[in-house]
Amino acid sequence: MPSFFSNKKLIILLVSIIILVALIGYSLTDRERVTGPEQVVRDAVGWVQTIFMKPAYAVAGFFENVRDIHHVYEENKLLKSRLEEYAQISVERNLLRNENENLKEMLDLEESLHDYMIRTAVVIHRNPDRWSEYMGINKGSEHGVEPNMGIVDSRGGLVGKVKQVSEFSSVVQLLSDNDRTNRVSAMVSMDEPEYGFIEGYDEETGLLILRKLDIEADIEPGLMVTTSGKGGVYPSGLLIGEIVAVEPDEYGLTLNAYIEPTADFYGLDYVYVIERTSTTLDSSLLEEEES
Repeated sequence: MPSFFSNKKLIILLVSIIILVALIGYSLTDRERVTGPEQVVRDAVGWVQTIFMKPAYAVAGFFENVRDIHHVYEENKLLKSRLEEYAQISVERNLLRNENENLKEMLDLEESLHDYMIRTAVVIHRNPDRWSEYMGINKGSEHGVEPNMGIVDSRGGLVGKVKQVSEFSSVVQLLSDNDRTNRVSAMVSMDEPEYGFIEGYDEETGLLILRKLDIEADIEPGLMVTTSGKGGVYPSGLLIGEIVAVEPDEYGLTLNAYIEPTADFYGLDYVYVIERTSTTLDSSLLEEEES
């Protein structure tokens, strides 16, 4: 039987395997420099990768650019449609404005319940004992402020009205004052508006009470309440608040609505004085009506 070591092919195979394992182990050790063969192999592989990667990146970039162009095209279409809608709305608004002006001229209308002037003021006084009833502002008769002018906060929420006026300051009666004379003619914003009066403030819940609403009116929570302009003090359209609850009154004849005020009666620093410019009923006529 021939000797094991006489088989040259087997010996060469074993030696090659040993050399290969040794090279692999040597290449896995931590070294700062690579050997010549390793450098040749790495450079060759890197060169081949560079050749193939550049076209691959180019193709990938091409498809990415196509996708971006498609997105830009879709966004452009959307923006164009929005611009067309905006232009249409602007045209309709201008037409309605011109029509409104023409109707006013035809009817000889020179004013509306929405007309008012605004003056800014700073809250300079809050009495801790009457915190929810009155406050003082730094504008008075010298600045054109008069009693019964409305007061709103920076968000447009109705705060109250001017109660007393001196030369350079004024006292404001808040809506949260439960004085029986502190009433506001209000309107519930609906397709067919419902009218009532703000009469009272619930200090425990912080809600205003809107009374004398039609018992059959379809009034639900979430509806907004504004001034009606028919009380002779406030112009129409000033925000009062949002209805959070509705219930029949104690006699079951009308509805009471509880309103969360738009204005924050406790955090007032700056306010606006609202001067109604539309005509109000003469006070002497009101006295005759009450008598």
